[in-house]
This record gives sequence, C-alpha cells and structure tokens, in this order.
Amino acid sequence: MVNRVVVGAHYGLRDWLFQRVTAVVMAISSVTLAAYLLWQSDMDYDRWTGLFSSQPVRAFALLFLISLFFHAWVGIRDIVMDYVKPAAVRLAIHILVVLALIMYSIWSVQILWGM
Repeated sequence: MVNRVVVGAHYGLRDWLFQRVTAVVMAISSVTLAAYLLWQSDMDYDRWTGLFSSQPVRAFALLFLISLFFHAWVGIRDIVMDYVKPAAVRLAIHILVVLALIMYSIWSVQILWGM
C-alpha cells in the first residue's frame, strides 16, 4: 500500500479547470480585439481612447486582466509548490506574488476607469 502525503491544498481538477477557463476568456478577448484592430483602417489615438471609453469594453478589458492575474497566480503557485522546498521561502514567494497581483489589479482599475 502506498502512503501518499499531500502537501498544500487546492490540487486537482478545480485548478486545472480554473486555469483553462481563464485561458479561454483571455483567448476570446485577444481574438476579439485583434479582429477589431484588423477591421479598422486608420487606428489613431482618438479612436483608441474612444474604444476604451465605452463601459462594455472597459468591463471586458477588466475581465481579461482579472483572468490574467488569476491564471498567473495558479501557474506561479503550482511552480513554487513543485520546485521550492523550504516552507518559509515558499510562503514568502506566495505573499510577494499575491501582493504584486493585488497591486496590479488596483493599478489596472485605475488605468481603465481613470480616462
């Protein structure tokens, strides 16, 4: 009989699915924005600011960024859990990454709604 010791939490299907869902959200957003940019004959600053001044585009851009941050968190957490063995170093890296992602989220909201 194998005695399996599970270190950490949140392993399995939920994290795998969460990472795939955020990847799909980012892919759809990227393809949509790329298609819009390809159909525009002359993209200048006024048209670009006009695009991001509408509430639906801001909401989808924020959804993209939040998906990106959660996707990054799951990926970095998995890598750190796999390759960093000292618990204190792993905890420090997790705290730094979480703080950085929170700051990036706040900064993203300021950029999107600060126009």
